[in-house]
Amino acid sequence: METIELISQGGARLDKLIADMTELSRSAAARLIEDGAVTVDGKPANKKDTPKAGAVIVIDLPEPQSVDILPENIQIEIVYEDDDLLVVNKPKGMVVHPAAGHYSGTLVNALMFHCGDSLSGINGEIRPGIVHRIDKDTSGLLMVAKNDFAHIGLSEQIKDHSFTREYEAVVCGAVKEDGTVNAPIGRHKTDRKRMCVTLENSREAVTHYSVLRRYAGYTHLRVRLETGRTHQIRVHMAYKGNPVAGDEVYGNGKPKWLNGQCLHAKKLGFVHPRTGEYMEFESELPEYFTKFLKTIED
Repeated sequence: METIELISQGGARLDKLIADMTELSRSAAARLIEDGAVTVDGKPANKKDTPKAGAVIVIDLPEPQSVDILPENIQIEIVYEDDDLLVVNKPKGMVVHPAAGHYSGTLVNALMFHCGDSLSGINGEIRPGIVHRIDKDTSGLLMVAKNDFAHIGLSEQIKDHSFTREYEAVVCGAVKEDGTVNAPIGRHKTDRKRMCVTLENSREAVTHYSVLRRYAGYTHLRVRLETGRTHQIRVHMAYKGNPVAGDEVYGNGKPKWLNGQCLHAKKLGFVHPRTGEYMEFESELPEYFTKFLKTIED
């Protein structure tokens, strides 16, 4: 059982406070309160309670229900593979790991077929081997660990910001010069599926970008992640006024000739956790990306 401890910010009902401070929905928070899984300052709570600022909220999360994740013979492009890890070039439109509504057809289903039992177990049954993620509609390179030793070594590099992750993106509007967005990212208060730049319950997020070429109404960027927060590039580019082209969540809708955001994970670099050798991989821009560049050039 996992336990979460929160410090109340006050000013709202308990179920709303929990939803605002965690990834739980308000209805899920209410169910946990009703089931007696939440205490405030050590006392049983009611969802209508309004804890004072500074009160200690403790949530006992139940064990997640087991979900059968089945291997599926789905073709995947493997850029590199050895006994410890592999690098995959994920196509746009493929979900990385199973989640509600996506328990099949994911990259994990394909990896389980390809690797069998040889995947790290640190991230649990739902995300075997997954060290880091990219969005469903983002294409490009993804690292997968075959064992816990490799997983720990790669995760430490991500934590230390020594893991190279470079993307290419087309964003809306004119970006005048190279720069950096240094703005913390956290869960959106009212839309739990969205992230946003916020000072509340957020984590440090740093994105570096450089201009590759400017077009009428668009700019082609190279983007380097210093940190790796959920939707980081999409959130930061929208925050600075240049949302990723085709981003329907953080942008201005999508051009009719672009299905999903124009964002590609192009370069991946890391020190191999077993050999100590620095390794770097690049993938070509996919067809959807180059066609969009051709369209805006014309």
